[in-house]
Amino acid sequence: MGGTLLSLVLTMLGLLLVTFIIGRVMPIDPVLKVVGDRATQAQYDAAYQAMGLDQPLYVQFARYLGDVLTGDFGRSISTGQPVVNDILRVFPATFELATLGTLIGVFVGVPLGVIAAARRGGIVDQVARVVALVGYSMPIFWLGLMGLLLFYGILGWVGGPGRQGIIYDGMVPTVTGLILVDSLIAGDWAAFKDAFSHIILPASLLGYYSLAYISRMTRSFMLEQLSAEYITTARVKGLSERAVIWRHAFRNISIPLVTVIALSFGSLLEGSVLTEIIFSWPGLGQYITKALLSGDMNAVLGGTVVIGTCFVALNLLSDILYRFLDPRSK
Repeated sequence: MGGTLLSLVLTMLGLLLVTFIIGRVMPIDPVLKVVGDRATQAQYDAAYQAMGLDQPLYVQFARYLGDVLTGDFGRSISTGQPVVNDILRVFPATFELATLGTLIGVFVGVPLGVIAAARRGGIVDQVARVVALVGYSMPIFWLGLMGLLLFYGILGWVGGPGRQGIIYDGMVPTVTGLILVDSLIAGDWAAFKDAFSHIILPASLLGYYSLAYISRMTRSFMLEQLSAEYITTARVKGLSERAVIWRHAFRNISIPLVTVIALSFGSLLEGSVLTEIIFSWPGLGQYITKALLSGDMNAVLGGTVVIGTCFVALNLLSDILYRFLDPRSK
């Protein structure tokens, strides 16, 4: 466990070093973003010193490291608020969207991958391959636009862009920041239905990409297990095919599958930028994109650190679950 913690610390230091370097090499002058392009040279120099940019790089990095460890990402130029407050406001939307997308990917992708491996070469296997191929090939922005056109514009089955309709916007008290959970806590079923109608299409889109990856990896893991000698022995003993597949083979792939699901969830957290833009979803991806376009580097670096931290945390969690599910790894 000590080695895992050391690796975690080194990874976080590497992440912070990379974000610090990005902030220094970007062709954006942070001083001008603060004082404006009409400031005098004296005002520019004063702000330059106040921001510590006249110090050596190692001193700037130490200061940056200390600020981040205390949760201080600076103040956003775009919103005028501390970046940490902005992240706390927008991150729950991304987390809720990615979580629902991952659940769709798991509950559809895992059974699809298992059945495809058990019936290799059959219709289900061919369908799984096509689903995975399309999922990897289709641009997400195109699927998003087509989904809005069909299910919202033509059929009217789902809500439009945004997290809620105008009528319910701001009506649900914020408790967790997760609109579905908060509407349930408030007992407002109309708001829950409205929020669900808005989230189901972007979540399904992300879920489709997730299940394409999860189903392919599940199929690969299952094919490896189904060709093992212990599976042949179990069949010779007269066990049913259902017991062989789910009780024996699937149990052994559950360990590497945990890592696959964790990585898929992390990918949806950081890879939902285009989805959030297309669906006007007020999440972290859209926040970082707007900050980058406006040259708000404090917000960009803060969001980048949060996403990187999520990846590190998910890797640590999968490692812990790996040790729990397989005592031999201890």
